[in-house]
Amino acid sequence: MENSKLQAHGAILAANTIFGLGVPVTKLLLDEWVSPMTYMATRSLGAAIVFWIIASLMKPERVERRDLMVIMAGGLMGFVVSQTLTAWALNYTSPVYFSLIATLTPVAVMLMAALFIGERITGVKFLGVMLGIGGAVLMVVMGQTSGTGSNDLLGIALAILSVMTWAVYMIITRKVATKYQPVTQMKYVFLVSAVVTVPLAWPELADQRLYSAATFGWDGAIEMAFIVLAATVLGFFLIPYAMKFLSATTVSVYTNLQPMVASFVAIAIGQDIMTWDKPMAAILVLLSAYIVTVATSGEKSKKTTETAN
Repeated sequence: MENSKLQAHGAILAANTIFGLGVPVTKLLLDEWVSPMTYMATRSLGAAIVFWIIASLMKPERVERRDLMVIMAGGLMGFVVSQTLTAWALNYTSPVYFSLIATLTPVAVMLMAALFIGERITGVKFLGVMLGIGGAVLMVVMGQTSGTGSNDLLGIALAILSVMTWAVYMIITRKVATKYQPVTQMKYVFLVSAVVTVPLAWPELADQRLYSAATFGWDGAIEMAFIVLAATVLGFFLIPYAMKFLSATTVSVYTNLQPMVASFVAIAIGQDIMTWDKPMAAILVLLSAYIVTVATSGEKSKKTTETAN
C-alpha cells in the first residue's frame, strides 16, 4: 500500500509538471494557430481516439450505468467546461496570472465540498480563503495597470470559474475514481467531450492556421501534439490513478507546482514579464492553499482517531 501511495504521489507530481508546461504551450497555440474551441475539439477528439485504442488492447471493464453517468458528467464538468474556460482565460490573460489562479484549487475544493457535501468551514479555513481572495484581488488590480494580457480582468475571472468547475469534477468523481481503471474512465470522459466540442468547432475549422495547407507549420503541430498526448492523455491518465490512493485535497495541493513551471517557462520565452505583484500574489495564494490543506488534513486525522476510539 505504501508503495502504491508513493507511485500515486509520483503520478500527480508528473501530471502537474506537464500541466504547468501546457499553460505556455496553450498560449502559443491560441496566439498563433487555433481558436479556443478548435483547441478544445482537437484535444477531445485526439484523446478519445488514443484512449479507445488503448482500451481495445486491454481486458474490458464493465461500468455500472450509474457510475457511467457520473464519469460522463464529470467529463463534461472537468474537461469540457473547465478546460474551455481555461482556453478562453489564456486567450485574455498571461500564463503567469492564470497559473497563480490555478494554485487556488485546494481552496476551491474546500468551498465546493462545503456547498455540495456540507463540509464545515472553520475559522482557520476562512483565513485561508481570505488570503487566496487577497492574492486574486492583487492580480486583478495590477492586471488593470501592468498586465500583459489583452483583458486580464476577464481572463482572471474565467480562470477562477475554471478552477471552481475543476474542483466540482474532483469531488463528484472521487468515489468512482477508486472503482475503475483510469483508461476506462478517460475513454468515456473524452468520448462525451468530443461529441460536444467537435460539432461546435467544425464550422470554424477551415479558418484555423493549423489546419490550412497555406499556413500549416510543424511548430504548431508539435505544440498541439504535446497538448493532446502529454497534457491531455498522459496527464488525465495520471490523475485518476493518483486519486485511487490519495485524497482530493492532497491531489489538489500538487497544483501548486503548476505556477512555478508555467511562470518560469512563460517568462523565459517572453510571454510575460516579472513584476513585483506576481511573487506577492504567489505568496498569498500558496499560503492560502497551505492553510486550507493543513486544516483539512488535521480534521481528517481527528475524525480517524475518534472513529478508532
